[in-house]
Amino acid sequence: MSQDPSLSVSDPKVLLAALLRQALMAVVPQYAHLPLTLERPKAASHGDWASNIALQFARQIKRNPRELAQEIVREITPHPWVAKVEVAGPGFINFTLAPAAKNAVVPQVLARGVRYGAGESTGRRILVEFVSANPTGPLHVGHGRGAAYGAALSDVLAFAGHTVEREYYVNDAGRQMDILALSTWLRYLERFGVAVPFPSNAYQGRYVIDMAATIAERHGDRFARVRAEDVLAGTPGEPDPERTDPQAVEQRERHLDRLIANAKRLLGEDYAWIHEFALAEQLGDCRDDLAEFGVRFDRWFSEKSLYDTGMVERAVETLKQRGYLYEQDGAWWFRSTDFGDDKDRVVRRENGSYTYFASDIAYHWNKYERGYDLMIDIWGADHHGYIPRVRAAIQALGLDPEKFEVALVQFAVLYRNGEKVSMSTRAGEFVTLRQLRAEVGNDACRFFYVLRKCDQHLDFDLDLAKKQSNENPVYYVQYAHARICSVLREWGGTIEDLREADASLLTSDAALDLCVRLQAFPEVVQTAASERAPHHIAFYLKDLASDFHAWYNAERILVEEEPLRLARLALAAAVKTVLATGLGLLGVSAPESM
Repeated sequence: MSQDPSLSVSDPKVLLAALLRQALMAVVPQYAHLPLTLERPKAASHGDWASNIALQFARQIKRNPRELAQEIVREITPHPWVAKVEVAGPGFINFTLAPAAKNAVVPQVLARGVRYGAGESTGRRILVEFVSANPTGPLHVGHGRGAAYGAALSDVLAFAGHTVEREYYVNDAGRQMDILALSTWLRYLERFGVAVPFPSNAYQGRYVIDMAATIAERHGDRFARVRAEDVLAGTPGEPDPERTDPQAVEQRERHLDRLIANAKRLLGEDYAWIHEFALAEQLGDCRDDLAEFGVRFDRWFSEKSLYDTGMVERAVETLKQRGYLYEQDGAWWFRSTDFGDDKDRVVRRENGSYTYFASDIAYHWNKYERGYDLMIDIWGADHHGYIPRVRAAIQALGLDPEKFEVALVQFAVLYRNGEKVSMSTRAGEFVTLRQLRAEVGNDACRFFYVLRKCDQHLDFDLDLAKKQSNENPVYYVQYAHARICSVLREWGGTIEDLREADASLLTSDAALDLCVRLQAFPEVVQTAASERAPHHIAFYLKDLASDFHAWYNAERILVEEEPLRLARLALAAAVKTVLATGLGLLGVSAPESM
C-alpha cells in the first residue's frame, strides 16, 4: 500500500478524497486523476460522507459496481479519523467519521478566528454593480432588496477570496432627470401662483414639494418670473388621466416632453441649476439611506461622465464601423437580432439624442476597459428583457460575454396582519426603504431580504420581523450569539484562554453534530459565492443556531470538571465566532446581549 495521507489534514472531506484517490490508484489507476464526488448523505444511518465513485467507473470498465466498490474499500488505508467504511446499495461507499475528525474543528475555528471559512486569494477582480436606482426619489422597498442582496453577495465573494469592487451607476443624464427637474420647478411655481396643471406622469411624491420649498426659501421667486401660458405653450394638453389607451399614453409623454423643452427655454442657464439641485438632493438622500443601511460602494459612476468623455459617441461609432448599425427613419439602430435578441434597438434617435441603451453600451465597455475578470450586474427582475441586448452589444464590440453576468432580483411584497401592504410609485405613496428600516430595524431588513434566492418572490412579513421570539429567524440567530456571550461573561475568561482546551472531550451526539455544522461553514461560503446566493449563509446560520440551542439544552456548559468545562466553552466560543462572521457577511449585527 501507498504511504498514509498526512495526519496534518484539517478537513475530513479533503482527507477522505485523498484516501479514495490512493485506493483508486491501486484498483483503477487510469481513472484516479478524475474528479471525485463526496456528498453528505441525507440519512444519518448512511454515515457522514458518501461517494458514488464505483458507480461512476463500473460501466466503463465493465465491472459490477458493488464488487468494484468493495475492492476500492479494501484498498482504503485505515486512518484514526475514519471509524467505518461500508458499501451500500448498488455501490455507494459510505464513510463514518470518528469523533476526533469532528471535534478537531473547534481549535481550528479558534485559531483562525474571524478568518475561519475564508478562502485563499484567487487573484480574480470582480465588479459588482447594484442598486443603481434613478436618483429621482427616495429608495423604496424593492431597491432595499437589491441593496441587501448586492452588499451581501459582494462581501461573500470577497470572503471567498476574490478582490471585489462595489459600484453604483448614477443615471444623472437623460429624460428621467429632466422629468424630476421639471416636476420640482412646477411645484415651485405653484408656491408663487403660477398655475400650471401638474402632469400625471411627472413625479408626484412629497419629496418634490419639499425640494420646491427649499428652492423658494433660498432664492425667492427668482425662477418664477414666467407666465403659465408660456410654460404651456405648444403642449398638446394632457388627456383624461383615466384613459390608458396607447394614444393617450403617447400624448401624455409628448405633453411632458414639451413642458421640459419650455422649461429649458424659459429658464436658460437657471435650468441647469434646478437640474443639479434636484440631482444632488436625491442622490444625497440615496447615499445617506444606503449608508445608514450598512451598504457601501467603492465608486459612484456618473452616466453623464460617459457623455463628457465622448465614450457614448465612441461606442456608437465603433459599432457603426463594425457594421452593426443601420439608419432607418433618421434614427440609428443596433442589429441586436444578429446576436439572438428579439428585435433591433435604437441607439440614436432621429433628433440626434442618444438612448439609454447607448450609454449602457458605453458603460459596459468602460467596465471591460478597466480590466475586471468578471462583472456582475444586479438588476430588478423587470429588466429581464434587457439582458439579451446588452450581451449582444458586448459581443458586437468584440468583448468576452462570459465575463458579464446579470443577477435578477424579484420585488419584495410587504405583509402586515396577514394582508398585503399596497404601494403606488405613480402617486408617490410607495413604502420607502427608510420607512421599512424605521419600522423593523436594519438587522431584520438585511436578514429577511436575503432569506430567499434573489430571483424568487419575497413575502416580507412585517409582524414576524418585529417579533422577539424563536419564530423570527434573525432574532433566533442573534439570540444564540447573545446566549454564548452571556455564558462567556459568567465564566469570566477570554477566547484566547480556550485555544488549548481539549476538544477530544466533546463526544456527545449533540456536541458532535454542532462540530459537523461548524466544519460545513467554509463549504457553505464557497457555495454561496459560486452560486451568487448569499441566502445559503442565512439558512446555514439558522441551522447552526438550532444545533447550538439543542446542545445548550442537552448539556450544561459550566460544569465543575475544568477540562470538560473548557472544552465546552471552546465549542461555544467557536460557534459564537462563526455566527458573528456569518451575520457580518449579511450585514447583520451580532449583539452580545438581548
